[in-house]
Amino acid sequence: MTGPVLIANRGEIACRVIRAARALGLETVAVYSDADADLPHVAQADRAVRLGPAPARDSYLNVARLLEVASETGASLVHPGYGFLAESAEFARAVAAQGLTFVGPDPEHIRLMGDKRNARAAAQTAGVPVLPGTDRLAADANLAAQAARIGLPLLVKAIAGGGGHGMARVDEAEKLPDAVARMRAFAARAFHDDGVYLERFLPAARHVEIQVFGFGDGRAVHLFDRDCSLQRRHQKIIEEAPAPGLPDSVRREMQEVSVRLAGQMGYAGAGTIEYLYDPAGQAFFFLEMNTRIQVEHPVTEMVTGQDLVALQLRQAMGERAELPQSDIRRDGAAVEARLYAENPARQFLPSPGRLGRLDLPRMEGVRVETGYATGTEITVHYDPMIAKIVAHGPDRETALDRLAEALRRTEVEGPATNREFLIEMIGVAEFRAARHDTRSVDRWAAAQRSASERKASQATES
Repeated sequence: MTGPVLIANRGEIACRVIRAARALGLETVAVYSDADADLPHVAQADRAVRLGPAPARDSYLNVARLLEVASETGASLVHPGYGFLAESAEFARAVAAQGLTFVGPDPEHIRLMGDKRNARAAAQTAGVPVLPGTDRLAADANLAAQAARIGLPLLVKAIAGGGGHGMARVDEAEKLPDAVARMRAFAARAFHDDGVYLERFLPAARHVEIQVFGFGDGRAVHLFDRDCSLQRRHQKIIEEAPAPGLPDSVRREMQEVSVRLAGQMGYAGAGTIEYLYDPAGQAFFFLEMNTRIQVEHPVTEMVTGQDLVALQLRQAMGERAELPQSDIRRDGAAVEARLYAENPARQFLPSPGRLGRLDLPRMEGVRVETGYATGTEITVHYDPMIAKIVAHGPDRETALDRLAEALRRTEVEGPATNREFLIEMIGVAEFRAARHDTRSVDRWAAAQRSASERKASQATES
């Protein structure tokens, strides 16, 4: 008999895993830091165990303590969620070494795709298009020659980076040496690996990704595509499925090469293969592969009817999945907005504080994922996302309209939030016409700040 599922995470993703586990008849063990003792995931689990103080290094990143809790509670499965240790090959190995099952891919696949240089090489081997770039830069690399070959603008990227962290744009060749030096220093501090590489930067690209699920035996399927182009500070704010305005031929090719890459690796579990899409050239290029469940997985679930977390758990329990590609169908469109405790007027700075009131919408065609409730606190220790609000409809326009209405019905008292900014973004003509790209949010936010400053200046003068 399968023992409980230890959820090595917090907040809304912990609540999401608890829901899927309960539907499969599995008991759950939640963990929490001192800052999270009152959060819903603690109350929802069958059992909850304190990890330690609020800082992540003393709680959610404390591998020894997590394994100790697994042993104390008799857990047999460990689900890492996303973030924290979800893409740590060392954690996955430590879980296996204790005789437990890590709910995710093989540690070697996590390691392979966590190294951007090796991931790029694996993609090329599978015939996946990649942007012009370099391998790990040697200390004595001829940067001028590399810049001339790749073309400007380009990105200096940390090999161990990810999630929007560890990259710097360079527009002028003479600034490249300084950017490389700064990124090496940052990568050494943040990722304990100072390796960097160069890659062509596409100024007006879209961020499109393919959800895959591998069965570990060379078989893999895709669950269609998502567009995640609306980002601030390289982190996603609004995601949708399917990606709008994508030519059918490009969509099919993305799906085919993604399945081929996962299959050739012998990949097992949920994974997302991310691409930069150039609308002008109708070309796409491999960006990275995330070897975990994604924050935006609900939009895929809403258009396919598949429960990705349940698939993960069933595979971890040893069930041989029978999920033919022909059985995976897409119905309508879904859009997800990330509601953050942050201030868009102050360049999206986090806005921690106690939630005096949190009233989330209950509407037909709308799904809400949250790890907070009225009276709980958004702390400085973790990501300030309050909730994910997801709307489904028979078409994109209906889904967008439902999402905007759901956000209007959302009430948050306490911290500043990006609610109004999200509503405004959904109504921007450029986004409605699917002419947006990964820099759209920065442009819109800058325009809003300029308008606010002009209005304030006029008010002062009068």
